[in-house]
Amino acid sequence: MAEGQPSALTTAFAPPPPLWKHFTPENVKKLEEIKKESSKGEDGRSRKKDWTPAELRALDLPPELRFLVPPEVPTEGHYSVFGELQSLSTALPSLKDQGIEQLYPSAPTAESSHDSTSEPPQPLNHAYYLLKISKSLLLNFLEFVGMLSICPEQFESKVNDLRNLFINAHHLLNLYRPHQARESLIMMMEEQLSQSREEIQHMDRLKAEITDALDQLRRQGIDVDSAAGAAPKDEKPSVSEARSTDDSRLLWELLDGDN
Repeated sequence: MAEGQPSALTTAFAPPPPLWKHFTPENVKKLEEIKKESSKGEDGRSRKKDWTPAELRALDLPPELRFLVPPEVPTEGHYSVFGELQSLSTALPSLKDQGIEQLYPSAPTAESSHDSTSEPPQPLNHAYYLLKISKSLLLNFLEFVGMLSICPEQFESKVNDLRNLFINAHHLLNLYRPHQARESLIMMMEEQLSQSREEIQHMDRLKAEITDALDQLRRQGIDVDSAAGAAPKDEKPSVSEARSTDDSRLLWELLDGDN
């Protein structure tokens, strides 16, 4: 490491980077003024414009205002978070790529199954190897406790064995994450579909009840098709309007009684 170069920041509760000092109300106001000035047209009037980070980076900004422009979104490679490199790839790296001993066989790939002339290989039984690793963890822990009682200075090798077993078990569980996400999405969509079907069935039952009530009123000689609301208060209802109002009131009383 070069002299004077700051060390990598790896703490989980790290302080914010020094550039936060540039996010002041004065700098934000200056940036807004520059954006308004740059968005003026030929008539000298400023026009409302949604600035993209690329357009802001193309402006001639002072050094203290360049920290207010969002950086480009990384599309490949790695990015740094609190001094630790994070990969943009969603593929789970293998244990061999991380330099860790793998205690279970690798899952068969399409290339290996294509090259072989025999029957296609069976998929990896994750549950079987998880059970084996769990039993190995119990056995190694008992051996670790016995070693501490006899010769505790030889604990390091057994601790490494336990660590390797835990990492392998954790990696096997992570292989299930895509399957877990897919099954969770299926369950959520099935639940939404079930709720929609229940709502449709409820509306169908309500429609059938209303249709039966209307048919009952028609059999009683009530003209439900021409039934209207009550007449305005300042006007005296006619005989036909009064009868229609009574029919409407009777209709609503029957519906309320069914509910």
